[in-house]
Amino acid sequence: MPDVPQTAFLFDLDGTLVDSVYEHVLAWHDALSAEGIQISVWRIHRKIGMSGGLFTNILLRETGLDITEERLERLRQRHKEAYTKRSHLVQPLPGARELLAYLTDNKIPWAIATSGRMETARPNIERLGVDVDKAAVVTRDQVRYAKPDPDLFLEAARRIAVPIEHCAVVGDSIWDLLAARRASALGIGLLSGGYGQDELERASAYRVYEDPADMLKHIDEVGGRRPANG
Repeated sequence: MPDVPQTAFLFDLDGTLVDSVYEHVLAWHDALSAEGIQISVWRIHRKIGMSGGLFTNILLRETGLDITEERLERLRQRHKEAYTKRSHLVQPLPGARELLAYLTDNKIPWAIATSGRMETARPNIERLGVDVDKAAVVTRDQVRYAKPDPDLFLEAARRIAVPIEHCAVVGDSIWDLLAARRASALGIGLLSGGYGQDELERASAYRVYEDPADMLKHIDEVGGRRPANG
């Protein structure tokens, strides 16, 4: 019998491993309001998960305002400052630590790939008990394009030396799953970021779970079979 390739897991961060989506939403709302741009919170939420640059470009285009590099940089800085004030509220999602520990203990490769920049991502990754300097972590700073482009996940697969076709991308937003599909990886959706199951499935999720704890309960469904009694 031929050897079956081991599945590896590439995780988004915000809304997938840590409960930070709404802190980012409110931080963007504060940043936009400070710039005199009034946009409903729900509209902001629908775009969380894509890169910050693409996010602000789309919002400014929708409002009909001028898009200048100076304005984009001000928005990025204001978002960073507003998010930093709320970042102490962020906690790991249920089962996130346990899921990563299970994969590590069973020698199943995994990586984290986030559209956030290292300066904001590092504290949340460390809350998971992950050493950023030792684990495979890819942030927006390290690739040319972020989600919904596939660069983050392609780089994450390269870091753990697993072909992208043998990877499953775990994310909470349609942007994660679109990027996974473009990278030729399977997509697993989590409801912990606020998107509905039907939206995630339409974006190509082949399994959808509530949160990391729920995914861990069903790990054998997605290629993370326990070696004992397999």
